[in-house]
Amino acid sequence: MSLLVVGLSHRSAPVSVLERASLSADAKVKLVHDTLAAEPATEATVLATCNRIELYADVDKFHAGVAELSTLLAQHSGVALEELTPYLYVHYEDRAVHHLFSVACGLDSMVIGEGQILGQIKDALALGQELHSAGRLINDLFQQALRVGKRAHSETGIDRAGQSLVTFGLEQLTAGREPVDVWAKDKRALVIGAGSMSSLAAATLARVGVAEIVVANRTAERADRLAEILVASGTGVVARSVPMASVADELTRVDVVVSCTGATGLVLTEDNVAAAVAGPAGLVPSPPLPDSRSSAPDPAPHTPAGLDSVLARLVAAAEAGVRLADGGVARTIVPGADRDGCPVDVPAGDGRAALTGVDASSLELHGTWADQGEAAAQRQPRKGARSQIDVAPVRLALLDLAMPRDIDAAVHRIPGVRLVDIESLAEASADAPMAADVDAVRGIVAEEVAAFGAAQRAAHITPTVVALRAMAAEVVAMEVARLDGRLPDLDERQRAEVTQTVRRVVDKLLHAPTVRVKQLASEPGGAGYAEALRELFDLDPQTVASVSRADAAGQAGQVDQADKADKNDDSGRAS
Repeated sequence: MSLLVVGLSHRSAPVSVLERASLSADAKVKLVHDTLAAEPATEATVLATCNRIELYADVDKFHAGVAELSTLLAQHSGVALEELTPYLYVHYEDRAVHHLFSVACGLDSMVIGEGQILGQIKDALALGQELHSAGRLINDLFQQALRVGKRAHSETGIDRAGQSLVTFGLEQLTAGREPVDVWAKDKRALVIGAGSMSSLAAATLARVGVAEIVVANRTAERADRLAEILVASGTGVVARSVPMASVADELTRVDVVVSCTGATGLVLTEDNVAAAVAGPAGLVPSPPLPDSRSSAPDPAPHTPAGLDSVLARLVAAAEAGVRLADGGVARTIVPGADRDGCPVDVPAGDGRAALTGVDASSLELHGTWADQGEAAAQRQPRKGARSQIDVAPVRLALLDLAMPRDIDAAVHRIPGVRLVDIESLAEASADAPMAADVDAVRGIVAEEVAAFGAAQRAAHITPTVVALRAMAAEVVAMEVARLDGRLPDLDERQRAEVTQTVRRVVDKLLHAPTVRVKQLASEPGGAGYAEALRELFDLDPQTVASVSRADAAGQAGQVDQADKADKNDDSGRAS
């Protein structure tokens, strides 16, 4: 086994890099094809989610494999190799197996213990099978990863160590002030997208008790289908579908938005959200939504109306004593904070008068200073600060589960808007307590990695043992035929007895060595026993190779059947 993994994830790379390195469905197919075309790789597949891209391959040369796979990842992700390299990680052989098994158990997820990653591992295996790029190693590895993940969830309480990304995101929207089902009661929700993650989000919203769900998707049929499923779910939720062009209007009517599309640009801009929150009497006109298939639009130039909007929002924040901070997590500013160090001379006071005459550039400087001061306050909270915090009412709650992001991060500056996105979820889950169940899962992973390695090493020598026994059977047949020529008077019973005796002698001579060599081969460093056996008995390499190919074909057929049987046990899709 020469399994190599080259990848990047939320643990190794910032969100900005992950956004740019995301792979479309076509890019994944091309990446796998190009990996197989590269000299070091004999089989491959790619595991791509919203917070990880990992290329798995069976290679015959480690250094050449790392160089080739890294180059291909950079080429197909669109991020230059020199920029991508600092964020890449490499796992080889047993470490690569350990990594995938940990991923399957949710130990490497943004939310520890989430189970939907199993659905994406299944997708990666299906991709390899569909492209005929998954051979014995990839098939065995990913099938076993699925079994290990299911074992971890059934034998431990890892589910209690974390929730699904959707549930965790909704909990962050509530800011821990009340249970999700209480928070969601009678709310109206807009779900943008109709893929697997959006469907999971819609189902979760229906389960926690929202009153209405509106589904918007670029493909109307998929949105219609998801709405029909929600209505038929028995949760009592009212569901309907709308075209993407109606999203701006729907924003003015809903309380919650969950977005997860495959768009390469922004689906909701700051202006879109500001207009929806402002309502009919707002100062900002409702701009058209950008095409989700195009890149993010260039920011609009500063205009008097735009500056007026900025002033209005800053004044509202000053009067309420609150401000929404960067990163997508809603925070508050304690009124009366120390103004020392501000690069702009903003006099103390209330309302618009405090900011009259301040130009746009100075406002940006002041906003940057406020952000920095707020971030420092968050890192080093003052005694008694909690009792002084005044939480702003939330008019619109936004959950962005897409990578690259669907919703402009700048919307957190809009009063009455709360944004939770992939980056803020990572921050929120970083300090989650590590339960004893996590240690139990780590023990399962270690045990399964050892068992998988032993099985692979033992399987590696099986074709050689089969070829050896085939050669022995051929020798027996030749010697029995020669005996027939020398003793033609033997009757059938005598000939059968002689033949059986010779076979028993050969079997007894081969039994102990073949059993022992399988045991030795299953131990670390045992791969050399197969080669020694071939040398000692002068076995034809072509015969051994043909046995390997036949065995791999049989296993692939078994995997296909197992996958078909497992279709009804789909654990969903997540990042």
